[in-house]
Amino acid sequence: MRAGVQAMHWHAAADYSLGRGAPLHRHAASAAAYNRDADLAMASKALYAMSILLRASVFVVLALAALPVVSQIYPDRPIRLIVGFAPGGAADILGRITAQGLSEAIGQQVVVDNRPGAGALIATEIAARATPDGYTLVFTSPPHVINATLYRKAKYDPIKDFDPVIQVVATALILSVNAGSPLKSVNELVRYARSNPDKLSYGSGGSGASGHLAMELFKSVTGTKIVHVPYKGTGPAITDLIGGQIQTTIASAAPTLPQINAGKLRALAVTSNKRSLALPDVPTIAESGFPAYEVTQWFGILAPAGAPKTVIGRINTAMNVALGKKAVRERFLASSTEPVGRGPEVLRAVIAQEVPKWTTLVHSLDLKVD
Repeated sequence: MRAGVQAMHWHAAADYSLGRGAPLHRHAASAAAYNRDADLAMASKALYAMSILLRASVFVVLALAALPVVSQIYPDRPIRLIVGFAPGGAADILGRITAQGLSEAIGQQVVVDNRPGAGALIATEIAARATPDGYTLVFTSPPHVINATLYRKAKYDPIKDFDPVIQVVATALILSVNAGSPLKSVNELVRYARSNPDKLSYGSGGSGASGHLAMELFKSVTGTKIVHVPYKGTGPAITDLIGGQIQTTIASAAPTLPQINAGKLRALAVTSNKRSLALPDVPTIAESGFPAYEVTQWFGILAPAGAPKTVIGRINTAMNVALGKKAVRERFLASSTEPVGRGPEVLRAVIAQEVPKWTTLVHSLDLKVD
């Protein structure tokens, strides 16, 4: 009997301690309800977190969709290399050597797309508007810098709108005349031009082309007046020089040197500050009595601004490999150009130096083309 009473007192105490006198089954029900509420709260928080992650994922997908689509394995289709001059000219010859070398090194076809006109302005603007995915590149040279100032209608910035990929080669230009010309030196050409202003004419690959500005600098330094005849590429200008329609040019070695070696043209001087290995007996313009004169032409590859750095790195590496091959180097050397290569920063530095040089000349001579 006493044990039963003690048991009853124990249960009552337990009930009281758990619920201040409430029955035990009520506490069990309350606990279950509490657990359900806690589970619902946790589930709600989890769903909220999942919704945040889902929305973030959607934003990421949309952002990625707005970027150029670049294959994980670049390149997986042919690459277009735009050349701003007609077939047969220096840019075209060197561009095709570049395209073949790059194609072999990168394992994908590189197609040359000639877009002549306006001294490469047309080609440059096409490249500037292209999708920056590494499948459209432009083979460029000093007109890339010159045209931005020379042409009133130019719609690109030579630095901001492009990413440098690699400088391919550097070369001197050649001042030449028809092989039958009575002018046999720089000084004879200068004396005749000073005595007969605007009687001589010179051809170039177009307004803004390297030969155009190189000759304008020559005229400025020598105090001569020679009429400019622009062509759609250096090739046609060389053809007319051989035919006697024009009297002189300053042009790249690639289209000029073969005609000199064939006896159709005569080299009077080279524009660099040292003699050319291809023409060791031909003096520089500087050593011919005009020390302030020096022009070195460069050629390189640019991509539209915003191209993935991995893609630029891939092209740069492949082109450096190509430039390291004997066959490719020999083809460039045969065109009187010196392979350069190395990283994109080399071409970036060249362009940065060229901008003030040619901008100053264009402004000082008030050269403008519509």
